[in-house]
Amino acid sequence: MDAVRFEIAPCPLGEVQRLAEELSINSVIAQVLVRRGLSDPDVARAFLAGGEENDPDLFQGMGEITARILEHLEQGSPITIHGDYDVDGVCSTAVLVRALRGLGAQVDWYLPDRSEDGYGLNPDTIQRLAARGTRLLITVDCAITAVEEVNEAKAQGIDVIVTDHHTPLPDGTLPDAPILHPVICGYPCLDLCATAVAHKLAQALVAAAGEELDCIEEDLDLVALATLADVVPLLGENRSLVSRGLVALKTTNKPGLRALMAVAGVDPGRLDERAVGYALAPRLNAAGRLYRADAALELILTEDSERAEEVAQELHRANSERRHAETRILFQAEAQVAELGDRAAYVLYGEDWHAGVIGIVASRMAERHHRPVLVIALDDESGKGSARSIESFDLLAALHACQEHLLRYGGHRGAAGVEIKRDEIEQFTAMFTAEAERSLGSEELVASLRVDAVLSGRELDLELAEALAALAPFGRGNPKVSLMLPAVKFSEPRSMGKGKHVRFTVASAGSRLGAVAFGMATLPVTEGALADSLFSLEVNDWNGISEPRLNLQHAQPCKPEAITLIGEDGSYLERVWSELEIDPSELAKAPADEPRRNVHDLRRGGIAGTLMRLVASGEPVLVLCADAHLRMAHMAATIGGFALCSYATLEREPQITKDYVHVALLDPPESSNAKRLALSGEEDGHAHLLWGDPEIDFAGRILEREHNLRPGLAEVYRELREVESAEGPDLQEILSGVKARGASQTTGRPASLACELVRVLEELELLELDRGKQKITLATPRRTKLERSASFRRHSKRLDKGRTLLGSLRARAA
Repeated sequence: MDAVRFEIAPCPLGEVQRLAEELSINSVIAQVLVRRGLSDPDVARAFLAGGEENDPDLFQGMGEITARILEHLEQGSPITIHGDYDVDGVCSTAVLVRALRGLGAQVDWYLPDRSEDGYGLNPDTIQRLAARGTRLLITVDCAITAVEEVNEAKAQGIDVIVTDHHTPLPDGTLPDAPILHPVICGYPCLDLCATAVAHKLAQALVAAAGEELDCIEEDLDLVALATLADVVPLLGENRSLVSRGLVALKTTNKPGLRALMAVAGVDPGRLDERAVGYALAPRLNAAGRLYRADAALELILTEDSERAEEVAQELHRANSERRHAETRILFQAEAQVAELGDRAAYVLYGEDWHAGVIGIVASRMAERHHRPVLVIALDDESGKGSARSIESFDLLAALHACQEHLLRYGGHRGAAGVEIKRDEIEQFTAMFTAEAERSLGSEELVASLRVDAVLSGRELDLELAEALAALAPFGRGNPKVSLMLPAVKFSEPRSMGKGKHVRFTVASAGSRLGAVAFGMATLPVTEGALADSLFSLEVNDWNGISEPRLNLQHAQPCKPEAITLIGEDGSYLERVWSELEIDPSELAKAPADEPRRNVHDLRRGGIAGTLMRLVASGEPVLVLCADAHLRMAHMAATIGGFALCSYATLEREPQITKDYVHVALLDPPESSNAKRLALSGEEDGHAHLLWGDPEIDFAGRILEREHNLRPGLAEVYRELREVESAEGPDLQEILSGVKARGASQTTGRPASLACELVRVLEELELLELDRGKQKITLATPRRTKLERSASFRRHSKRLDKGRTLLGSLRARAA
């Protein structure tokens, strides 16, 4: 993935704290929940419990449907389950076949052939079913748009019940038959897959028959398989079904599923949603993609272990063949994209592309190029296509707009299938691409990566990895948690997996952690360079040892937002002369009884991660430091999005903090007054202590520079004696240190210090100020003691107190 933008939803600290306290959970987990819209403690608690289960009778019309099926059972009617050729269609067929067999029904099935029959019901199938005596046809995972086909079946004397979860026709026309559909029937979980719908029907049917069948609970393994394979949102009841189903799958007594796990190299005891998605589902799908799906259904239904092993091996070989075909088509499709150049959408096609594989190719192309992609397998005068979209593009709406060039189409916002004549492809491509160009802006064509939490390396431990694992099962609607580590360094890359992957070390906030980048032969950023990175964190079990491991999702060079510098307005000399007008005795003093912000001690917790977490809250952040110019130079290339000012500015303008929810103390304040001003504010505000040993040392150096005035006084006075009087550029060179030391603005003497040096020399009557002309003239030289100056004594006193304060911080740290 090339250029991407990190998508970080606002995450107010107050909501995170409330959730963490009420649910007794890690603050990182609380960040994740808030960003996923689960900030209400009761809602979050229900999500974490993952036990939602609804009564099947909440489907409108469920009673009528179960009564009709039981009537056919009593009559001994031949019943056919019409499924589909993918995992969801096969599993939903198996669920109803097993339930109806348990009730003594005379039941068979029909799974369409992808190349011969196409998707769903068709008139030829109706004729075949009528000829073999079917009297009740129950569709699963199809037929919600089969209005004419259902009418034809009824005309042939076949009773029809439609169960589906796909999108109905645009005009809202429905088949003239009893329908079980989560959206149409008002079921609480709208996103059930077809197998979950079939499972609910089986539950209700068995209950209505007054029976108890073991297969109802046992078949939760099939519900989990199908729910994950069909990529429906894992929220609400779907989350519960998959959680329970994965447990059932680990201990399944189905010989076919046990054989499938064996050929796929899946350890049942460690089975999870990833193993289902990448090992089991592709093998079940392979039969329907390349041949007929009946082999997958036979594998699920067989009670014969030897036959199960044979069919599992058959599916394993079919999957290998599918992968080979996919690689070849993907290579050719990429060549077409390279030839077409950058477009808002791509329509790609080939003569010898297998129709059963193009859906996978379309998915990979859409993900890789972040564009809607339609891949068409041509056959004689027409072609079958599979389309995949991106989040911001409604694929089905675009196909509606282009339907004049299509023979047939269907699907939903993110995925669809089409049939098209060869001679219509060119016109369709022009119209489809125009639809994409019209609705997609330039920003929407840049891939975005969701960030669930921002943190530093010191927070990444085994406890957090285990807490994150408790949010599983992961999938659509509940993706794997993405953790952002800002400004980290990669080192020690080591190749693994025959050069397909790389292991490396991540340095963040003084911590070093092991990481792996799957599918990346090399590091995506220069070794040792600062990078903003996105990881998942998992528990890595190896040789009986469990440890946290980072899994890299994306990394790119730091591209921070700007930092707003406060209190440094105007040119150098303008700031010197304006500060000379301020009476030091009138600097703000914080009352001892001033209300205080909520104080969070985050010292030694990783400054970049902490600051970026505050910025990512969406609430305004002010960072206080010993020297704003130097800190700006240090941080501007790596982190940003906040305001920055020095403690000296705060003492001149204490009202600055009022506009900020968060005040972060990057360096320790070197006076009690500065600390009180920094912490003062309303109780719903927050103050964060960030410093560690380097920041204490930095504050100490600035303290010496700002308040140990003797060296600076000698240097400035010497330079002034060489010119007698100075104004404009000459004066700036002298006061800033450019003339004496060749210093720059960031390394030279700040305007605030120059002001104090001039103030002391004026109090000692060693120079005269012409404030109107902004000119300094040297007075008649004479010997004097620096202690005669009230300002010098004030700074000396501040120096002594600051040394004591910072010394106590070092002692506590030690």
